[in-house]
Amino acid sequence: MQHRLIITSDGTHTVYVPELNENYHSVHGAMQESIHIFINAGLRSLDQNEISVFEAGFGTGLNALLTASYAEENMLKINYVTIEKFPLNDETISQLNYGSKLGDQALALFNAIHSSPWNIEVQVTGNFSLKKIMADLVTWKPEGSFDLIFFDAFGPDKQPEMWSGEVIRKIADVTRPGGVFVTYSSKGEVKRNLRASGFNVKLLTGPPGKRHIIRAIKN
Repeated sequence: MQHRLIITSDGTHTVYVPELNENYHSVHGAMQESIHIFINAGLRSLDQNEISVFEAGFGTGLNALLTASYAEENMLKINYVTIEKFPLNDETISQLNYGSKLGDQALALFNAIHSSPWNIEVQVTGNFSLKKIMADLVTWKPEGSFDLIFFDAFGPDKQPEMWSGEVIRKIADVTRPGGVFVTYSSKGEVKRNLRASGFNVKLLTGPPGKRHIIRAIKN
């Protein structure tokens, strides 16, 4: 897919995809959005020393970077598995400014995350392991067991197949009881599919530009 970089309101990049008329992150602040949804509403809600994360939509690697930084700052063991059908090219990745915005350590983490080979588990730091899977979530069968789900696919109106009841059930099957599912979408269809798959759904206040987000707990 064709794409171009856009600077968002907090000074960090998002990627715009003309084919879908969709951005990877909010134009109101890419990093601000990811911290609000995936770190504050997701990762910080878990009181564990070791956490397994599954992310639908690796995209720019921003969520992985923020999670790796959190693991280092808090001395948490985090095992991170992420899936992406259309990885960004090296030229685009090299222009993303997330690492430089967060400092030298984050920049080193960002480069390590993106230089990690696909489809192989890599111990990026002593606290953060990463497996990037190049595949289509619609047809791929997830394996393992996860405490936390980052659902960051393109929106239900752009890629409805990614938010179908079948896909949500696949995610539910690898989510541990008490596990947390967070996403920026609060559409009724998403809530219904989560409830049908055994999640207790709650709406939380969203980041700037977004009224609500979803945090759901697996029964």
